[in-house]
Order: sequence, then C-alpha cells, then structure tokens
Amino acid sequence: RPLATTQGIYETNNPDENSPVLITSNFSLTYFIVSGEIETSKVPSWLLIKDTEGLSVMTSWAAGKFVADAIGPFVKKSGIVDKVKHRKLIIPGYIAAESGGLEEELPDWEIMVGPREGAHIPGYLKAWKP
Repeated sequence: RPLATTQGIYETNNPDENSPVLITSNFSLTYFIVSGEIETSKVPSWLLIKDTEGLSVMTSWAAGKFVADAIGPFVKKSGIVDKVKHRKLIIPGYIAAESGGLEEELPDWEIMVGPREGAHIPGYLKAWKP
C-alpha cells in the first residue's frame, strides 16, 4: 500500500470563510507538494484530502477512485460547507474531465480547474477571488 495522508480538511496559512478550497488525492507525495505550494503562496487556503487508497491523482482517477461520483459525496460530508461562505472548488488540472460530472454532483458549487503542476499553484491562488 502506498504512503497515504489521512482524509480530511487541512488548513494552510490560517484560512477563513472566504479562502479558496482545493482538493487532491491522499498520496503522501501529492499532499506534501500541494500543501507546500499553498504554504509558499502565503494565500490562506483549505485543502480537502480525499482517500484514494494512497494513489496519485492520475492513478486514482484512472482507477475510478478520484472521479465526480466519489468526490461529490466526499465534499458534501467533509464539513467544508460550514467553514466557507462561497461554493467554489478547485480541482487538479489533470482531472479537468471530471468538472462536468462534479457540476452535477455539486450543483451549488462552481467547479474550477486548477493547474496541472504543483509549481503553478502559488500563481493560481494569488489570482483567485472569492
């Protein structure tokens, strides 16, 4: 079994009700890269970590573990709606194909496709508006 980060909501840079919400898989390397880039951005953010059995974004997507019908129920049950005023979810660029399905799963949410590479997260977040 690959190294995995615990599923849940992670806070970076003291987020508030207007901070962006990102989601990624629970592959530990992905978590450390994404959370590190969020921290580097200095943008207060919420990071949702979805249990994908420790698989990377692309591998878990291909295996059907990081797809709209798995992500939607997780977002609803995660408790993030109690923490933010907006309904905007930033998904990894590599699963852009899931945005339509997520709009169906999460009709009250705006699904935003984030960057494909972690190194582009700081620039993306600095341009983000609630």
